[in-house]
Amino acid sequence: MSWEKTRLEEQRLEKLERIKEAGIEPYPLRVARSHTSLAAINAFNEDEELVVTVCGRLVSMRDMGKTVFAHIEDGYGRIQLFLRREEIGEESHQVFRKLLDLGDFVQATGALFCTRAGEVSVRVSEWTLLSKAVSPLPVVKEQEVDGEIVRYSAFADVEDRYRQRYADLAVNREVRDVFRSRAKVIQLMRQFLDDHDFLEVETPILQPLYGGAAARPFITHHNQLKQDLYLRISFELYLKRLLVGGIERVYEIGRDFRNEGVSFKHNPEFTQMEFYAAYWDYNDVMDFTERMVAFIAEGLLGTTQITFQDKEIDLSPPWARISMHDAILKYTGIDYNEHTDAESLAVAIQEYGKANKVATQTPPGASWGKLIDGLLGDFVEPNLIQPTFITQYPRDISPLAKGIPGDPLHVERFEYFIAGMEMGNAFTELNDPIDQQERFEMLQALYKKDDDEINPIDEDYLRAMRYGMPPNGGFGTGVDRLTMLLTDNATIREVLLFPHLRERES
Repeated sequence: MSWEKTRLEEQRLEKLERIKEAGIEPYPLRVARSHTSLAAINAFNEDEELVVTVCGRLVSMRDMGKTVFAHIEDGYGRIQLFLRREEIGEESHQVFRKLLDLGDFVQATGALFCTRAGEVSVRVSEWTLLSKAVSPLPVVKEQEVDGEIVRYSAFADVEDRYRQRYADLAVNREVRDVFRSRAKVIQLMRQFLDDHDFLEVETPILQPLYGGAAARPFITHHNQLKQDLYLRISFELYLKRLLVGGIERVYEIGRDFRNEGVSFKHNPEFTQMEFYAAYWDYNDVMDFTERMVAFIAEGLLGTTQITFQDKEIDLSPPWARISMHDAILKYTGIDYNEHTDAESLAVAIQEYGKANKVATQTPPGASWGKLIDGLLGDFVEPNLIQPTFITQYPRDISPLAKGIPGDPLHVERFEYFIAGMEMGNAFTELNDPIDQQERFEMLQALYKKDDDEINPIDEDYLRAMRYGMPPNGGFGTGVDRLTMLLTDNATIREVLLFPHLRERES
């Protein structure tokens, strides 16, 4: 696509040529920063004259003729520059005033001093252009409202922010803070797992078979091997192979890929953390999960009392625990134990919808478990604002979980919910290779051939199980959703640096 220059870009390109004609290199090879903006401000001592060299993007400029006040911003904050014609020379002064623009990167050297307004500043003795910005950044305006600075007019079209995240980050400090918080969430999660004797590993992203979740995969092709491969939808089957190999506690933080729709909480690629612990069951995993999330919140925010979209939420343990059956009975009045086949349950759901004038989901051919899961998503999940474990899931949608003794319909599985969102999934993992094979074969027969969620049978995983797998508890959680929760962002796109978007129509 050709670059159709705007009038402002044409003007900046003209300035760029004039800079070159003046013998100034607009993109020099070397930089000589001695202090970040924050380090310079912290180092200021009015009894000593400290000379610093700072670098950053030019974000404001006030031209007063013989004197220019400007601010530059780096990754640590911003600092004011004070430039006087008598101190930097006529030519240098004119270039700064006439040929620099907001968005340019500059290096400035000078002694620190404090202005009458109390702002630590650099009295510039010399400056260097580091990078000329030929496209202007989106305009940001600030206004003080009730003692707080309100920023507006930056990216009126929210989608532009996602498409041009580099510009969004450049002009919105709070967006940069979100991604610093995201990194901190992952750091704290890793710290908690490491402190509890888990080993971090990496498993294949390109896999000959996909499995471990109910999702449609992305397919790619290896030219040299002449082999179709799949981008993983889960880490599960590879991580549990490591339990067979004698690694008792294992986890991975990385990307999963699911060829599905997008929403405020779904993206085709997302960051997941999964762990597996030998000799645990799903009760142990619940205890560990609530402690881990509380630890992350405390480390990031200094508290387990958070606000998400104006809802006050308490993340401190213990969390509520309620079975799938009791939760659906509570919020819909439907006792699905009285409807133990899909046809009977579908009728009950339709009758509930008619009686309450609400839309219900009963897709033709849906299994008993899928109908129950639909009830959970539609009528229970939105009510689970405080942290809640929903336990005991239908067996037919949980092929990797151990059954509940004496209950042929349910398994030891939980999902945890906060702020009306499903945040993670866990099982007492099935370690009986014969039962596992029968479950896989049952699913093959149960799902329609063209069902998006059908998984191929992974014979190598079954072989691994036959060598002996210790009893274990497994868990997976979305890092993106956890970051949404802890940064008070209502959409996943706000916590992904480069979210996937549809192609923009011309």
